[in-house]
Amino acid sequence: MGKIKAQSLTDTYTLNNGVHIPVIGFGTWQAKPDDAYTAVKAALAIGYRHIDTAAVYGNEAAVGKAIKDSGVPRQDIFVTTKLWNEQRLNYDDVLHAQFDSLQRLGLDYIDLYLVHCAEIANHHQEWQKLNATTWRAMEYLYTHGAARAIGVSNYMVRHLKELAKTQEVVPAVNQNYLNPFDRQEELVAYDTTNNILNEAYSPLVTGELLNNAIVTAIAKKHNRSAAQILIRWSLEEGFLPLPKSIHPDYIAANAQVFDFELDADDHEQIATLQGKGPMNDDPRTVDFTNFIPWED
Repeated sequence: MGKIKAQSLTDTYTLNNGVHIPVIGFGTWQAKPDDAYTAVKAALAIGYRHIDTAAVYGNEAAVGKAIKDSGVPRQDIFVTTKLWNEQRLNYDDVLHAQFDSLQRLGLDYIDLYLVHCAEIANHHQEWQKLNATTWRAMEYLYTHGAARAIGVSNYMVRHLKELAKTQEVVPAVNQNYLNPFDRQEELVAYDTTNNILNEAYSPLVTGELLNNAIVTAIAKKHNRSAAQILIRWSLEEGFLPLPKSIHPDYIAANAQVFDFELDADDHEQIATLQGKGPMNDDPRTVDFTNFIPWED
């Protein structure tokens, strides 16, 4: 924890390849296409410049249209999308999947392309081979300019150590479930040591922490909302939080986290929440399946 240099939504972290990424991303998980379109347009109008989506969210086309209709120059927006499980069973499928995402988004390149999950349902026994093959294809996309940076999501330390045996490009980002209920300290330390940025999805635990007594007391102390406390905490932990909402008022409020600081007592109180709520799913025991049709 500690002071952060960022003072606005347009301030950035520098990834391990020199690419700059805005310190807060706008998440679109669970947003239906119409809601995603409206929310992303609102977020861009407010000043967000980092939009996070995924093939499996089913809203890439809506996100792309919102970006196009926003009036914000493409080069000023950092776009992340993700490669889904069933679309990476071989090298060529990875290339096909990324092309499909570009088509749906209406973009010429992705700023950050992530492998969405560490293990594929029904293929746990061969995750090492599949991840190595997937990453070779990801490296091809990166070196040929289809993605400005590449990374992973939901990877544990064992997955990253195995990948390191064959990788030529170190992942720039590991996007994971990170919040006061589950700080994943071993993983965060590994990523930090290896210059992999920790992105935090579900920084509000899908709303479960908004009524927590400790969080609301800290919010009252600083005259802030619980969501603002949690997003600020994520930044002070060195994470890149990805808050999400489809409500314009909340979208705006979630960006107002740069004019106050949490103190040591706040951090000590929040630390007591570890393990007292939903924890990260283990890729070895949870199977995520969802069929995504190939584009023509």
